[in-house]
Amino acid sequence: MTEKARRPLPHDFHPPVASFSVESDDVAPGGSLKQDQVFAGGNTSPQLRWSGFPEGTKSVAVTCYDPDAPTGSGFWHWTVFDLPVSVTELPAGAGSGSFPGLPSGAVHVRNDYGTRDFGGAAPPPGDGEHRYVFTVYAVDAEKLGVDADASPAVVGFNLRFHAIGRAQLVGTYEVPAEG
Repeated sequence: MTEKARRPLPHDFHPPVASFSVESDDVAPGGSLKQDQVFAGGNTSPQLRWSGFPEGTKSVAVTCYDPDAPTGSGFWHWTVFDLPVSVTELPAGAGSGSFPGLPSGAVHVRNDYGTRDFGGAAPPPGDGEHRYVFTVYAVDAEKLGVDADASPAVVGFNLRFHAIGRAQLVGTYEVPAEG
């Protein structure tokens, strides 16, 4: 199979905003996701922590997006928003199961699997390496103004106009071709 063209990252088309830091004990920048973050291997959202978000931040949103999915529009694995500004870390599993460590009032919308939680990596066998873009947004409002019935695209639209800062961490995952 020939190398496929890399699609742009989701923020390449957004206006510039302040940057800050996001780190993870589970996802190394540019490194392969752990089996826990794979759909068939645990389906567990990774631990994330962030710091240095800009003054005026009133809430936080977190997303995970695969721009390399063979859909023409990428694949949303996780979208949660309306996290209080006092929250600067989500433990592993906060977006999974009973949502341990997810603060009250946080809102999940459906991912592209159709569930309101973190859906792990599951690229097609032989499709090459996929990038998983974990983004933490600093938001200028306590509530983003959409509810759990919104699509990730609608949340992204609102974040486009309310994000005053953004931090991202990109992990990768690949399933070798069968046979």
